[in-house]
Amino acid sequence: MKTRLILLFFVLIVLKGFSQYNSEFLNFEKTGRSVSINGEYELGSNGIYNSLLNKFIYGGYIDQKTKDASNNSMKELNVMGANMNYDVSVFFGRKSKYSYLIGFKDQRIFNSSFTKDFYQLVFYGNKPYLGETKNLSGSSINSLRFQELKLGFIWHKIDTTAKVGVSISILKGQQLFYIKAKEGSSLYTNEDGTELQFSSNFNMAISDTSTSSNPFAYSGVGASADIFFETPYKSNIGKGSVLTVNANNIGFLHWFDNSVQYSSDSTFKFDGYHIDNLLDLKDSTLAAINRDSIIKNTTNARQESFNVNIPTNLLIINKIRFTNKFILGTGFRYLFNSNFKPYFFTDAEYEFTKKITGALHIGYGGYSKLNIGLAFTYNSPSWFFRLGSNSLQGYISPNNTYGQGAFISIAKKFKK
Repeated sequence: MKTRLILLFFVLIVLKGFSQYNSEFLNFEKTGRSVSINGEYELGSNGIYNSLLNKFIYGGYIDQKTKDASNNSMKELNVMGANMNYDVSVFFGRKSKYSYLIGFKDQRIFNSSFTKDFYQLVFYGNKPYLGETKNLSGSSINSLRFQELKLGFIWHKIDTTAKVGVSISILKGQQLFYIKAKEGSSLYTNEDGTELQFSSNFNMAISDTSTSSNPFAYSGVGASADIFFETPYKSNIGKGSVLTVNANNIGFLHWFDNSVQYSSDSTFKFDGYHIDNLLDLKDSTLAAINRDSIIKNTTNARQESFNVNIPTNLLIINKIRFTNKFILGTGFRYLFNSNFKPYFFTDAEYEFTKKITGALHIGYGGYSKLNIGLAFTYNSPSWFFRLGSNSLQGYISPNNTYGQGAFISIAKKFKK
């Protein structure tokens, strides 16, 4: 099933990639002053199984059973999201209490909400739903790609133990696509398929499409900030506790005036042809319809500059050391300006040797539901290496689970 609608809906999923939680500061405790390469990939939906998502990532035929499985389990309104980023970061300096940060990062962020009716129209067409009105209200797509140059510092010996980090980034906007169907958006097909009635009530914004595929061109500029705080504290449980609070991507992008915004609050009616499936329009007369004319006549299109807030990531982690080898962490994560649901998790870390540590991750929420993952860390005086996933279930049992992802960090430490 190859349609423009599906390609648009899953525009970011075809990207593949592998630093956890999109923060350079989190690894500093282990790496210290170093140069590192980090990457992260996460994809999830609380309505679409991994078996279907994998078809868009790796290719393959989408059979009826795969489509039906997600359709039978999803809610009336569902969410989906994907984040991919990679960066090169350097912590450096000569003073014992301070280190400076410089880095470059590429980020791709996608989040969406969709009704069950929207899913059914995409994967089954309108033929099974003749005489019905399919609800599209609340469906949305938000896709961003931007690059950033980051400058910052970390004060890592406040009272000898606490840490505070701050960074500021200059952003280069590469690509934006946004659309949201508001209340009243729907599609009706009459009983014999000869009439379609589309009630449109939506807002849409698209950045300059001539630069969307060129990573060196830009359609917008912006700024963002990251804030990091970590402190140990006394606790009646275990041998010691550490609280970490990290907020990153606090910022905005300004898209230039060659970007286009659309809005529509009208009803479009098409009749005179027998239409069984919107996704398979083979009639030569239908194919000759000028889609640009339809958009022009049914929407208010205007070229202008505008600002958008980028999704801000908030992370709170509390770690308790029970033994010299075992640490238990609990945490909370939330992405503002997105469809991300509150995410609660726990991490159990065990030190197998002085250099090798393993961690078990269990979490619930976010873009998906239950997540189970593993991570392994190698940490020597010269090198730091971390590889893992917070959503291994997507690879082990794709037919029955939601969400998948992976992350990797490699750092060469500077000599003290």
